[in-house]
Amino acid sequence: MDVSGRTRARACPERTCVGCRRRAAKRELLRVVAVEGVCVPDPRGALPGRGAHLHPDPGCLDLAVRRRAFPRALRLQGPLDTAALDRYVGERTR
Repeated sequence: MDVSGRTRARACPERTCVGCRRRAAKRELLRVVAVEGVCVPDPRGALPGRGAHLHPDPGCLDLAVRRRAFPRALRLQGPLDTAALDRYVGERTR
């Protein structure tokens, strides 16, 4: 601790999962962006545009799809195709 009372440890950025609505460290969540009406996983966090965050878990993905959370979080109109995201999450859980 320094003289000001602050610790030297860096704060870890947190985001909220659009599926389960729980807060978690940014590195624990998968960033998702919309590219031409398709939800695309962005594991490196480098794709341009507004992103939504999701636990890489089929349960959270199912909740997000049922609640129509992706269009709302990404501020887009209409439904989005989540097939690519479903494949990515399915491969990660095997």
